[in-house]
Amino acid sequence: MSTTARDVLDFWFAEANMEHWFDADTAFDEKVRGRLGHALDPAAAGQLDDWAVTPAGWLALLILLDQCPRDLYRGEPRAWAQDVKAQRLVLSGLLRGDDRRLPPLQRVFAYMPLEHAENMELQQRSVEQFEALCAEVPLEQRERFDGFLDYARRHREVIARFGRFPHRNAALGRGSTPEEVLYLAQPDAGF
Repeated sequence: MSTTARDVLDFWFAEANMEHWFDADTAFDEKVRGRLGHALDPAAAGQLDDWAVTPAGWLALLILLDQCPRDLYRGEPRAWAQDVKAQRLVLSGLLRGDDRRLPPLQRVFAYMPLEHAENMELQQRSVEQFEALCAEVPLEQRERFDGFLDYARRHREVIARFGRFPHRNAALGRGSTPEEVLYLAQPDAGF
């Protein structure tokens, strides 16, 4: 089955799918697997890198590398295996201004790989991108985009505090510090 960049974007931004973006929803995970799962390995292997010649293709590739693994391999090391590739891809697209050629809601997913980085410099860049995006959206959309900015800031706070995301420790075979154990015991800790 061949998937195009347009197929990825049409699926991801379909109204029925948008409400499931940030939920741990096994039914949605299976929907992602059925529609996009077969494209993840080719994307990871660089076979779809030519998509990045257009802003829409760049975004579709980012969604495959950053969002899909989180749905397909929830709680497993493979969920984060493509993060570095996605982060490099984001930075190259930002240099070209690809994000500026996308609608505001799509730009959220162009910046998301930076928000997922266990790297303070990339976290700071994430917050800056979301701040700029928030400042640009019409007032009637501001509340929604303020929420995206809040999450970016919360991610940055965790990296500033721990240097990594403690909720990944168990899956990645990393030991947790006593401070991380206390943090993880709090309601709604992790992402």
